[in-house]
Amino acid sequence: MQSPLFGHTEVQTQDRYALQNPQLLRVRLDGQDDVLARKGAMVAYQGLLEFDGEYQSREQRRRRARTGENLELMRCSGQGTVYLANLAQYVHIMDVEPEGLTVDSSYVLALDSSLHWEVIAVDSQFGISGSGAYNLNITGQGKVALMTSGLPLALQVTPDRYVNADSDAVVAWSGSLRVQMQAQTSSQSVFRRRGTTGEGWELSFMGQGYALVQPSELLPPQNAVSGQGLRAQYGVHGQNQNNRWG
Repeated sequence: MQSPLFGHTEVQTQDRYALQNPQLLRVRLDGQDDVLARKGAMVAYQGLLEFDGEYQSREQRRRRARTGENLELMRCSGQGTVYLANLAQYVHIMDVEPEGLTVDSSYVLALDSSLHWEVIAVDSQFGISGSGAYNLNITGQGKVALMTSGLPLALQVTPDRYVNADSDAVVAWSGSLRVQMQAQTSSQSVFRRRGTTGEGWELSFMGQGYALVQPSELLPPQNAVSGQGLRAQYGVHGQNQNNRWG
């Protein structure tokens, strides 16, 4: 057989994490250090690998029920190569720095099993929970693979340069940053999007670090709502939870 398709051969590298292409992650396992991947993200593998559901403690299950922030993982172990993807989203490999990384669990594709993660709450100047109120704080030494809908923008935050971003577009940020959730100061705008602008909750970043923003205000495609009108633009509770309104 002959076809231009056969030009897309395997990436030849000894790196543990590598991009096979912008939307497909290649992870090499050596039989010692496992990788935790998003459930159902495996598209192919080679070698002697095993895939098991990752155990969640009672406390993790309680937090999941209380916050809605959930990271369903499977453990990949053995010797070989596994290819991971999620609905053709763009994949980005990051090193977790000592200060940690805060990320919405919806955008995590894979991470080293040596890393630790826990659910944290984002400060709200109104003292209520809202869109994006809970996220994951990942700490330790290792790598994490994130996903975005489209190519992202990394905004640098410095003590004299604050950054504000739509909470539905924010993917991750440096754990060293101070973050506050905010909306318009009028009381009714706390509970609904601003007038006719379509804008709602924002995250305000202060300190020294980076905020990663994607060119989309929807969760990954599996949570997007098709159709027209408000339902398609904003989603509904339970289908597009990071775009909650009203």
